[in-house]
Amino acid sequence: MIQTGLIPNAHGDLVTDASYDFYGLRLATCSLDQRIKIWQLDEANGAWSTEDDWKAHDAAVSKISWAHPEFGSIIASSSFDRTVKVWEQAAPGAAADQQTNANAIGQSSSQGASRWIERAVLPDARGTVRMVEFAPHHFGLKLASIASDSILRIYECIEQPSLTSWQLVDEIDVQTVVAGPSPGYLSRTHTIALATPTQTHATLEGASASLVAQALQQGLQQGTGSSAPLARPGIGNREADGGWCLSWCKDRYWGEVIAAGCGTSGTIKIIQINARRSNTLLTLDATPSSSASNAGAPVNPLQTSTAVEPANTPSGTSYAITSVAWAPSCGRSYHLIATGGRDGHVRIWKVKPGSDDAAEGDHEAAKWTAVSVADFDHHKSAVGRVEWNITGTVLSSAGNDGRIRLWKATAGNVWRPAGSVGVEQATGEPNTQTENKDVDMDS
Repeated sequence: MIQTGLIPNAHGDLVTDASYDFYGLRLATCSLDQRIKIWQLDEANGAWSTEDDWKAHDAAVSKISWAHPEFGSIIASSSFDRTVKVWEQAAPGAAADQQTNANAIGQSSSQGASRWIERAVLPDARGTVRMVEFAPHHFGLKLASIASDSILRIYECIEQPSLTSWQLVDEIDVQTVVAGPSPGYLSRTHTIALATPTQTHATLEGASASLVAQALQQGLQQGTGSSAPLARPGIGNREADGGWCLSWCKDRYWGEVIAAGCGTSGTIKIIQINARRSNTLLTLDATPSSSASNAGAPVNPLQTSTAVEPANTPSGTSYAITSVAWAPSCGRSYHLIATGGRDGHVRIWKVKPGSDDAAEGDHEAAKWTAVSVADFDHHKSAVGRVEWNITGTVLSSAGNDGRIRLWKATAGNVWRPAGSVGVEQATGEPNTQTENKDVDMDS
């Protein structure tokens, strides 16, 4: 039986993200209340206690990511205030010395032994920043972020001892990045016609009741009001029902490769980060029209044809991908990528890299290909998060049905449900229910 614990009243508002450190002994959480909290696990009794708590941003905090411990105790946070911030846990003595510095913020722990220092602010985004993730440590101290302007930004720390100087090394428009690198590939832009407005003051017509809608609504109440004109006639505001996500490839052999999705396209692009020109290696597309129209056709770099058609989904309808997770390789000859979307589906893709020893001019052998090996709709509601275990053999997903579901492959490589955990007590059972604000499943 799975043992679970509860951190009641973790934040004063919806929790938007939770992230374990490398060793699984500390947990970072962030919230609509603009705060970040660090929790420490007591291995003796399994209880979590607050180690640090501070106001981190001027708007809702969307995501948190831990850097590899070889760089120290470092986290990055992204926010609806359009910034990414880098924080470092200073030694007790150093924290005391920083009290007079404007960058020293936060509440000390119960023992007064630690403090997190704001080391850098990255303000380049022209929309709300939805996702931030540190690169695998073998690429150095780098991080990637994606905002509702649909731009993927790559940063590198050029002063690692101080962490104060970060260089924006690449800006990639996920919607228009072209295929490559082989000259035989077609070069064309994304086919979705609808743009993704970034104005946070636009009306919320047709928006889902989600974290994004609430955060934008807060902006309406504080800002210009709900009568502001739409960014484009007939489009409405796509911030509330869109999805912006990314995940780094964990295998260093293939170089810096990222899976990223944006807006309401319902697709994930596999992007090779290149110093001269980044390019799309493959696009994962599971929309019904894609599946039906391309059944049996060869896979091409801009669209996968072997996707499983989602059940009960109208033809031609696309839903935002809200989360993507690239599994650790662990010696496999292929990659596993999981996605979760607003259509309630959890999908697992088997991605095969192109052959390195393909003959010159043999573009087909050099292409990356993919096949959808699993498609689950057990959540019956939007999926907010998918995540792999350390070996890439078990996938977990969180949905608006209030359950964490586990998925595992059988001996015949057939993916099956492997159990679930509820975050709320069933109606009619004794004791009180878990409060909704303790966990948010639609971040």
